Amino acid sequence: MTDPIAAARHWLTVDPENAGVLTQEIQAADAGDETALAALTARFAGYLTFGTAGLRAPLGPGTARMNRVVVQRAAAGIADFAKQHVQTPSVVIGYDARHGSKDFAIDSAAVLTAAGCRVRLLAVRTPTPVLSYALKHFQADVGIMVTASHNPPADNGYKVYLGAQLVAADDTAGAYGQLTAPTDQIIAGHIHQWNTADHLPPRTANGWQYVPDTIIDDYVMAVAQFVSELSPANTHRGDLNVVYTAMHGVGAATFTKLLEATGFNAPQLVASQTEPDPAFPTVAFPNPEEPGALDEAFATAAQEQQVDVIVAHDPDADRLAVALRVDGRWQRLSGDQVGLLLGARLMPYLTRHDLATANSIVSAPQLAQLAAQHDVHHEVTPTGFKWICRVDRLGYGYEEALGYAVAPHLVNDKDGLSAAVVLLDLAAELKAAGSNLLTYLTQLTDQLGPTLTDMVAVMVPSPSIGTLLVNDLRANPPKLLAGLAPVTTVDYLQPDADLAQRYGPMNMLAFSTQGSLSARLMIRPSGTEPKVKCYVSVTATPGTALATVRSVLQQLRDEAATLVQVK
Repeated sequence: MTDPIAAARHWLTVDPENAGVLTQEIQAADAGDETALAALTARFAGYLTFGTAGLRAPLGPGTARMNRVVVQRAAAGIADFAKQHVQTPSVVIGYDARHGSKDFAIDSAAVLTAAGCRVRLLAVRTPTPVLSYALKHFQADVGIMVTASHNPPADNGYKVYLGAQLVAADDTAGAYGQLTAPTDQIIAGHIHQWNTADHLPPRTANGWQYVPDTIIDDYVMAVAQFVSELSPANTHRGDLNVVYTAMHGVGAATFTKLLEATGFNAPQLVASQTEPDPAFPTVAFPNPEEPGALDEAFATAAQEQQVDVIVAHDPDADRLAVALRVDGRWQRLSGDQVGLLLGARLMPYLTRHDLATANSIVSAPQLAQLAAQHDVHHEVTPTGFKWICRVDRLGYGYEEALGYAVAPHLVNDKDGLSAAVVLLDLAAELKAAGSNLLTYLTQLTDQLGPTLTDMVAVMVPSPSIGTLLVNDLRANPPKLLAGLAPVTTVDYLQPDADLAQRYGPMNMLAFSTQGSLSARLMIRPSGTEPKVKCYVSVTATPGTALATVRSVLQQLRDEAATLVQVK
């Protein structure tokens, strides 16, 4: 193992910007301060791993942190990979409002330009879906978005997309989408060569092209045209009252433009969360899934009696949360509930254009049921939009973690902005007919049968412990799920499992029962975090009381947490 103090002293030679932090920690560690030594050990615990999600880590000096040196080396590795396939690769780069994002974007442009790439740099901070749209709009070879999405304030990240010339010949559906294996590992190999080089990559002071903020207008007009095709006769959008929070991210400006372009009134903004702020001061965690994240939005809505719906985006606006008033109180819909509403809205469009639907395996089965009723092809994929958006002729895909791709022909990834407008378009039409989203959701549930889902994250001492716990369940599967039996086990590490046959083995277990009331528990260890994720769902036949399903789900939640506890 590398001596962390020696590694830190060497790092000072390439990263003088962080000299103050490192110098203090080196001096303290030399004096025997164990806390400082632990901090240095963490900073230099190997190299930050580049994977299908790119890079993501806390900001700070060191090989295992996000900083300008790590970003420059990553950009150089990406350039080397792209130039193996295209003589002069074209690259488009965007960035959000997090600490360091603009600097990382400019550094990337400087390195990629020096390497011989044609680089377009978005001139203003933008949501991730706008970068994804620009990549396809310009037919670029590489897209880079500097963002850590909904991670804690101390983090930043580096997301990479590939254009049509850089995906495999049999992966045309993956063009302009996220990376998959083994491409991520090939790029990681190029980056590692720069990680171990004795010099930093060359940079140029200029030579790239700035993309004006009119690219946002291009995106807005493209989405507005799509919404118009979905419901050309909807003249009631201006009657809907919306509260909106950007969660201190970069979504507000684009979303308000999108609402205006599609005929909605301006939303009531959550003032304390509208302007981008990398400190995210009003939320403990800038993720609309987290408890308390929507409290400010609920408070804003409570002051206005006529509010129909609350819309929330995560900081880079690729995820969407929706809240409705239920029995006098505001409640966030689950990702599966929003996924079903969007699916129902899009079904006529999908049928007309012979397009497919998809959802991740941990999501509810209701979209598949709805698709079957409309004779629309449906596929189930592993978790992640890198897989969902690779379904052939995809017209709509979602996963329960608040991700929705309603217009993959425009943005081949999840897009919280376009998804929000499609849902609001449905809400406006329902309101004009004397109904609302909650009533319509109840009607869909009555038609398909009630389904409730949830995710239980069980914290463990380390990712490796999580893997051991899942292995123990593999050897000792449960005999009952919430009192229901028999229990069927599917091990996705086995090559003959359904998804494994197409996508390769994955460390995930599924336990399920069948019947008029059926339960499912899917368990997988997180590859990067010290937690085991347990996805629970209960499905019943039409006519079953929702209270019955809710009771079984709670029992299943409790069992899931118990099953993966460290003994």
